[in-house]
Amino acid sequence: MDAKRFPNYTRENKGLEKLNGAVVPKGVVVAVGGNEDKEHDLLVLRRMVALIKNNPIIIEVITTASEIPEETGKMYQRAFDRIGNTTVQFMHINKRTQAEDEQYIQRIKKSHIVFFTGGDQLRITSTLGGTVFLNTIINKYYTEDCIVAGTSAGATAMGQTMIYDGESSEALVKGSVEVTAGLGLIPNVVIDSHFITRGRFSRLMEIITTNPGNIGIGLGEDTGIIIRNGCLIEAIGNGLVVIFDGKHIRYSNISSIKSGEAIAVENMHVHTLVNGYGYDLLTDKFLMPVELAHISTS
Repeated sequence: MDAKRFPNYTRENKGLEKLNGAVVPKGVVVAVGGNEDKEHDLLVLRRMVALIKNNPIIIEVITTASEIPEETGKMYQRAFDRIGNTTVQFMHINKRTQAEDEQYIQRIKKSHIVFFTGGDQLRITSTLGGTVFLNTIINKYYTEDCIVAGTSAGATAMGQTMIYDGESSEALVKGSVEVTAGLGLIPNVVIDSHFITRGRFSRLMEIITTNPGNIGIGLGEDTGIIIRNGCLIEAIGNGLVVIFDGKHIRYSNISSIKSGEAIAVENMHVHTLVNGYGYDLLTDKFLMPVELAHISTS
């Protein structure tokens, strides 16, 4: 870590690093926009697995979001088998009581990658929120070198605020998007998936206009982000990542209009990233590949 760039980076007695007063996780988040390739180049999944140097790599796939957990599990089993050097196990948790099962908790503690599949993100938060199981994952993320990953609904659940409903076809109108608390692994961030294919620009713009202190991240399909140190984003995959930064908004009418009325907003900053480019959530800085590589290895 570059001391000049991050002058407030310190280490506490607990062994947890801090950056500008916030605890810096030792783990890495990988959030994927859904529909990642599982049969051909497997670019996103291979990139994720390559972040871990253990042999073999233990991957726990959590299918809580899925309505077809067994079928979903088989797809990922085939994909990770093709990548190799992995031991893949599945947790088909669909009840809160299951999330208190000691065997699942011990398996999470031994894993290197925890991977949430797609489906319905509300199943993740309503089934796992507040459980020992989820707290074990969060603690692992902050204190160990590990990966907490998710695709589609699994990615959407990663942020502090989580979108769970709202039609993509709606215009930019007040009240068209439903949100609740997410898993909170990435503070002050809202993630949306299938972003380009399903035209979800307006719903993420609404959320950021409502709360400009958040950063909105729209993930294209077969595309994802790696987040190191809780703030350094690297785009991976074959599509686009779209960043909405509302901190520079000069004006919006959001507080003075009624539900269903159109939103006016001035000076929303929007960036697009492709594979190898990055973004710093701490400084709101777009990062060229050479800059990202330098920071990541400092």
